[in-house]
Amino acid sequence: MQPTASPAGRHLALATWGLFAGLALLMISGGLFSTLLGVRSEQRGLPTVVSSLISASYYVGFLVGSVFTLRALGRVGHIRVYAALASLLGAAIIGIGITDDASSWIVLRLITGLCFAGIYVVAESWLNDLATNDNRGSLLAIYGGLTVACFGVGQILVSAFNPLTVTGFAVAAIITSLAVAPVALSEAAQAPGVETAEKISLRELARIVPTGVFSCLLVGIAHGALFGMGAVYATRVGLSPGKVGLYVALPSLGSMLLQWPISAASDDIDRRAVGVVAATGAAGMAALLLLDSPHKPMAFVLVTLLGGFSYPLYSVVGAYTNDWIEPEHLSAAASQLVKLYGLGAIAGPMLAGAAMGIIGPTGFYWALIVMHVLVAIFFVYRMVAWRSPLAKRPWSEVSLSARAFYVPATIVAIGRRRSRRP
Repeated sequence: MQPTASPAGRHLALATWGLFAGLALLMISGGLFSTLLGVRSEQRGLPTVVSSLISASYYVGFLVGSVFTLRALGRVGHIRVYAALASLLGAAIIGIGITDDASSWIVLRLITGLCFAGIYVVAESWLNDLATNDNRGSLLAIYGGLTVACFGVGQILVSAFNPLTVTGFAVAAIITSLAVAPVALSEAAQAPGVETAEKISLRELARIVPTGVFSCLLVGIAHGALFGMGAVYATRVGLSPGKVGLYVALPSLGSMLLQWPISAASDDIDRRAVGVVAATGAAGMAALLLLDSPHKPMAFVLVTLLGGFSYPLYSVVGAYTNDWIEPEHLSAAASQLVKLYGLGAIAGPMLAGAAMGIIGPTGFYWALIVMHVLVAIFFVYRMVAWRSPLAKRPWSEVSLSARAFYVPATIVAIGRRRSRRP
């Protein structure tokens, strides 16, 4: 007899396929146009500080978009907000393609950040509305793996276009337009109802779950540096445009490979312990990259593993935070997490750019090492400050991926003491 999906699994698949299909197209578009812009800025000879500002402006838009979207969701609902943001995103991408003015790029990059932040708030609040504490990590792993992997596909496509022409940007805009169709036309899509969202202040969120708030900020700093300055680093060390696209896409491939085991493990054992192992792994890969030439095949393997350990951290942080949040606050909490992530990611490119200006191109890896070590140290501190069982389920029910994390997580957990806050 052929195995069949459970009714709950079929229901979840029907409720989310349109959203996931739309997100996949949006991420392909985002990966393509952002890499084209990074390579174009280097080919135009822009100073490091200007390239850093272009990357940072994307995350300024993140802050604006997270606030705007939460308000709009309460008025018109998830699907309409998603469609409006995708439309605005397509226009901004075309605008970037038809101008060579750096100040215009900064403004338009800000608009793309606003759109993507809003789309993430829509997606994460939608998924958290469907998820339970037992499957939240796994569901967000699918979301995180899909978005990062498709973003990487877009980055690889950069080799098919000349960054100095509008063609690649036009193709990205077309893909963005197509991303509206599956969400708008999915008959089985079950978006949350149009309701006035219960607000939760950043201070209140920090009081309820300080681990989630401050770790999200630190993860944003690390990801902002990795995402924002990767193409600049690769171009600066002499890689061809095609290899630049491959270089910046490989972290996304690594995330696709490790997103599921890392996030699924966090459903079975303390998410903070999983975060420590993942952040330490990312720092280790960055350290090894300092020892190898960026032109050798091993460097491409290491950068793949760097992304594989680093990018799932956001899903782990999001799942941990939402474990402690009441259902009526899920949309507001998603907005606050995107805001925190964006705030950290504004600083990431600037800090990495400063390190590259002082040390040279290898400052990029030194910055990533320091940023990921800080994430790991903070998770260890919170595990010491707030004790909870390492394993959430009996050993016989723990998944294979969680068992792989169990030994290093146990080492991390030694010496924890009791406190009062998560």
